[in-house]
Amino acid sequence: MKRTTIASSLFAAAMLLAGAAQAEAVVGQAAPGFSGVDSAGKPVSLNQFKGKYVVLEWVNPECPFVKKHYDGGNMPGVQKYAAGKGVVWVAVNTSPEGGDRGAKASAVNDWLKAKGAAPTATVMDVGGAIGKAYGARTTPHMYLIDPSGKLVYAGAIDSKPTANPADIKTATNYVVQAIDDALAGKPLAQAVTKPYGCSVKYG
Repeated sequence: MKRTTIASSLFAAAMLLAGAAQAEAVVGQAAPGFSGVDSAGKPVSLNQFKGKYVVLEWVNPECPFVKKHYDGGNMPGVQKYAAGKGVVWVAVNTSPEGGDRGAKASAVNDWLKAKGAAPTATVMDVGGAIGKAYGARTTPHMYLIDPSGKLVYAGAIDSKPTANPADIKTATNYVVQAIDDALAGKPLAQAVTKPYGCSVKYG
C-alpha cells in the first residue's frame, strides 16, 4: 500500500509540474513577472514599470507577418501612439539557447532602428523563459498589462490574419482598441483574440 501511495503521489506531482510548464498568462489574472537583458545590454524587468500600462510584443525580424507590420511603418506607428498615451512598450525576441547572444541582440537592435521602431525596451529572451511564462505562440503575439499588474489583453495585433500589408488599412487594430478602452476606463471590446503569425522558436 505504501509503495502504491508513494507512486501515486509522485505521479500526481509530476502531472502538476507538467501542467505548470504548459501554463500561460491568463487575461484577468496577474501577469507573470520577468527580468532579462535588453538589446542594448541593460537589465529590464516588468516590475520597473509598475503603475503603468505595458504592452508586450513578440517580435522576429525574419517573420513575414512581422515584416507586414514593420515595413509599412504600422507597428512603429502604434508604438509611438502608445508612448504618447504614456504606455510602456516592451518588444520581446524569443530564441533558443546557443549562438552568439551579442550578435543576436545587435541584429535585432539594428533592424528595429532601421524600421523607425520605438519600443521602450527590447528584451532578448534567449532560452524562452519569458515566452513560456506568457504562452507566446506567434510573432507577433501581443499583451496589455494594466498598472496593477493584471493582464487585460492577449492575442493578435489586428483582425486581418494575413502577411499582406494592404490588409492593415481595413483591419481593426486590437492593441490600439485595448489601449483606448483601458485608458477610458471601459471594458475592453476584445480582451482575448487569436494570435497569428510565425511560430515562436523555443528550440
